[in-house]
Amino acid sequence: MPSTNVIVGSSIGLHARPAAIIAEAVAEGGVPVTISVGGDEPVDAGSALLIMTLGATNGTEVTVTADDQATLDKIAKLVAEDLDA
Repeated sequence: MPSTNVIVGSSIGLHARPAAIIAEAVAEGGVPVTISVGGDEPVDAGSALLIMTLGATNGTEVTVTADDQATLDKIAKLVAEDLDA
């Protein structure tokens, strides 16, 4: 399963708004996507609540994993953007 490491770009981290935007994009993609921090257990990126439990702040490196490369690229790009702007 393809994965990539990406730095969280949202100025306040993966809180409610960025988490909801990412979860919505995962749902639209239709393939499972996970996000993890460090060696911690990955969470379902289709759940905004689970994304928020990661505690990923601005500048945190996370690993995004998906079965589909296009979906992986889309979600990684969202994680890297400042979705609070």
